[in-house]
Amino acid sequence: MGYALCYGYCAGCGGLFSFSPTRVPSVRINNSREPICKTCVSRVNPIRIKGGLEPIVPLPCAYEAIDESELDI
Repeated sequence: MGYALCYGYCAGCGGLFSFSPTRVPSVRINNSREPICKTCVSRVNPIRIKGGLEPIVPLPCAYEAIDESELDI
């Protein structure tokens, strides 16, 4: 039994962060899904709400390791 945790750069701020490969919130950039960090989700949600959009609600454990059985490999 093992665990999976990804490291990548946030599409919003460019900072390196860790996240669940299957649960992290993401945005589309050039037809590719790119992860966004907790800080950027917190920053963008008030703007989204003000603009009439739904807030981004990260899934539980979106920024934590997951059991390897959850991977689609």
